[in-house]
Amino acid sequence: MAELRRKQGYRRGYPVAVLIGFEENHAAVWRVFSNVVKPDVTVELEGNRRDEKTLYNFHESIINALRLMLNEGVRSIVIVAPIRTNFADVFLDHVKKHHSWMVQGKGSKSATFGVLVGSAGQLREVAGLVKTEAFRELIGETTSEEADRIVVTLEKSLNAPSGRTLVLYSVKEIEDLVFGQFKLDGPRPEYLLLTDRYMAESKEKNRIHRLLQIAKNKRVKTITVKAETNAGKRLTQLGGLVCLAPTKQD
Repeated sequence: MAELRRKQGYRRGYPVAVLIGFEENHAAVWRVFSNVVKPDVTVELEGNRRDEKTLYNFHESIINALRLMLNEGVRSIVIVAPIRTNFADVFLDHVKKHHSWMVQGKGSKSATFGVLVGSAGQLREVAGLVKTEAFRELIGETTSEEADRIVVTLEKSLNAPSGRTLVLYSVKEIEDLVFGQFKLDGPRPEYLLLTDRYMAESKEKNRIHRLLQIAKNKRVKTITVKAETNAGKRLTQLGGLVCLAPTKQD
């Protein structure tokens, strides 16, 4: 399989998207946050692109790199490839053929893909790219689709039969659940949803950041959405912060 080389970075703000920068012999995977871009992994192409097995392994390594971020709740993926190349199209064909769950619009683990022409192999290239109008528009489109899926998940939980899903709205209640030991037959937090406005206006930012970090460490999907989206407006109606915790059913 292609080699994954982990890189060290820093985190600022909330997760927005994943960016994959394809080049001739590697792909750079980046985490895009609201304030900065953080390098995640570089996936090396070990062999010739024209070799079917080599290309398959290369794409599978990229998928493996994406799994963790998708499990954390990030659903927007931006693919960047140089002009006059088919790198993005070939990768998307691979996803559709071998990982259809990623492109099933109504799936709880599906993702929204967008494609841009350019280079995103180096930090300076990515830093310039994320400032462009084309990138901002694409992120707006992908995160809007992602937010719509969140609304569906939220409404299903709110309308589920009594006892099927625990819905919590207060920081204290959510902390008690997330910080505690999950019982086999009890509620287990799956989603922690909040708006960017809730975070910005919170008087206890350190407390909220700690909650988000511990939730992430416990594999709870933490998702921040813009307050002006449909999902954000619905979350605002519920206070701006919601935790969904399905309970074990016989």
